[in-house]
Amino acid sequence: MLTILFSPAEGKNSGGQEPKKELFGSDDARKNILDTYNEIILQRNEEELKELFGIKNPKEFEQYLGGIKGTALMCAIQRYNGVAYEYLDFGSLDENAKEYLKQNVIIFSNLYGPILGRDTIANYKVKQGNDIGNIAPDKFYRDRFSYQLDLYLHDKEILDLRAGYYDKFYKTDKPYTTLRFLKDGKTLSHWAKAYRGIVLREAAKHHVSSLEEFNKLNIEGLHVREIKTIKNKTEIVYDILS
Repeated sequence: MLTILFSPAEGKNSGGQEPKKELFGSDDARKNILDTYNEIILQRNEEELKELFGIKNPKEFEQYLGGIKGTALMCAIQRYNGVAYEYLDFGSLDENAKEYLKQNVIIFSNLYGPILGRDTIANYKVKQGNDIGNIAPDKFYRDRFSYQLDLYLHDKEILDLRAGYYDKFYKTDKPYTTLRFLKDGKTLSHWAKAYRGIVLREAAKHHVSSLEEFNKLNIEGLHVREIKTIKNKTEIVYDILS
């Protein structure tokens, strides 16, 4: 079976009506970082919150000030609303495609660490790269979850659609495939997020279960320029046609 690794987004959808569930790996392994986040929120220190959120205007804090305990929960694949998620457009997919995303995607959250698309999380804000108190999320989750991820992924194929930053959270020794997008021969950076969303959407629509099936997908607007394998990493390089 194919598992797809994906990035979170700075933007979040508010609200949610999902019941609380045990998260991927375990809730106990996250307790320290989640408690620290909640304590910072509840202390209401404006300067600490500006730093944590990466937001200068305190008027924009409101939706996060309830903390994450006892607040509304939403499936992770629905919680985020950044560029990649706009192009994924979860809400317009059929139920089978939605279920595919809930079961087969692992998102690397700056607060919750690795979570499945179906895992239910609160609305939160942590600027990418920021510590939570004295905890660096990338190291915290790399140390606590790498072994669990290795076990979970040992019999699965891996398509890694994460931004490079999230390699800090987990690096596999297994063979895996990643993508690069070229426009006029130049590598895209910001707009690569959109194409990762498009690719994830196509994988979900076609219920892709293996890398062999993925390689047979014809994705509108993309043309395979080359496929390169170095050690355990296979990189598919796409030209953007439009």
